[in-house]
Amino acid sequence: MTPKKEDYLKIIFELGGKQKKVANKQLAMALGVAAGSVTEMVGKLVKEGLVAHTPYAGISLTAKGRMIAERLVRRHRLWEVFLTDKLGYDLSDVHDDAEVLEHVTSENLMDHLEKFLDYPDQCPHGGVIPPKDGGDYQEGSHTVLADIADGTTVTVERFIDNRDLLKYMGDIDLKLGEQILVVDHAPFEGPITLKVVATGETTTVGFKAAHYVFVK
Repeated sequence: MTPKKEDYLKIIFELGGKQKKVANKQLAMALGVAAGSVTEMVGKLVKEGLVAHTPYAGISLTAKGRMIAERLVRRHRLWEVFLTDKLGYDLSDVHDDAEVLEHVTSENLMDHLEKFLDYPDQCPHGGVIPPKDGGDYQEGSHTVLADIADGTTVTVERFIDNRDLLKYMGDIDLKLGEQILVVDHAPFEGPITLKVVATGETTTVGFKAAHYVFVK
């Protein structure tokens, strides 16, 4: 399997494709590619039995696709924990090196790495680390900040695994676990104004970025 196909399976998983349909537009935005490229790749993944596609509804992972995605995500997120906790990487810098390491690591090494890290259940940006054997486990929220109504208070639970997004979250100082009040959605897909409950400080987050901040 090519790294590009693996990237699609991982992002479908991150966006909730194990449980629900993910829209082509969401994939295009998350991967930074044209809609036509998504359509072409999804067609290939459907032929290989890795995803199911329902026109006008979206894409979800098949059992085969879920197994591969969970294995890739487990590897990637364990390396992210190691790079941040043991080597002192900044959160926005871990993705690229974890991406390389996940493809060149044996299962034996992953088992030892997981034990060394004392079996973490989350990566540094809030994503759940799937267990080695798959099975049942509690996934995080797939509710995105962009969909939250004005006047609602939520807790930031997870950021999508994207270098630019993670750097942007650092720049606007939006943190995991923070309680925020959604104050206002600017019209025409403008920025969203937020108020941090603990401090009373306000900040804004871009409309596109708010689709990749998961809250509960």
